[in-house]
Amino acid sequence: MDMGLDRLSNAIGDMGNLAQESVMKAIQAYAKGERITQEAMTRAHQLSAVANEVEEIAMELLVRYQPVATDLRFIKSCLEIAYGFQRFGRYALDIAQVLEIFGDLSKCEKTGVEEMSAKVAVMINQSIQSFKARDTKLARTLRHEDDLVDKMYLDQIRRISKGSVDVKCALASTLVMRYLERIADHTCYIGDSVIYIVTGSKI
Repeated sequence: MDMGLDRLSNAIGDMGNLAQESVMKAIQAYAKGERITQEAMTRAHQLSAVANEVEEIAMELLVRYQPVATDLRFIKSCLEIAYGFQRFGRYALDIAQVLEIFGDLSKCEKTGVEEMSAKVAVMINQSIQSFKARDTKLARTLRHEDDLVDKMYLDQIRRISKGSVDVKCALASTLVMRYLERIADHTCYIGDSVIYIVTGSKI
């Protein structure tokens, strides 16, 4: 049982690292105007493959050992966390595809995206570290950070509603910020799962 739980934990750790890399590369590519759609798609597929591995390990543990209490919470939460990391890969692909849709965005103002991506990057790292360390205090900070990200996104909507931004630039940046906002949401869900693993309390 312990060996299986370690395998599960390691697989989640690997997923977290790959998911973080996927999002960071997509954000950097958007900022530089580099097209990496195929690369982002490959990482998304890799994350899906590891998510399938996590599911197989979890099902094996459930069938063979019929775990209860803490072990059962851990297995259930790993499935939810794996889904979150898988979504990171999907949103990273969506960000990468923005350049394919809109083409050259070199003349667009990207300050809002850069500020939001920096905040989300921290949240991704916090969600991964909270899982690895089972740190509920760190996990609980994610909700506050998410409120700040939501505000950034709403401020962007207000700016473009005033009609003072080029349409193509406004649409591209809003799409990217929407994907970043969703990634931030999933870091919160991962943090909630960490709290559930440790305390048994659902957020």
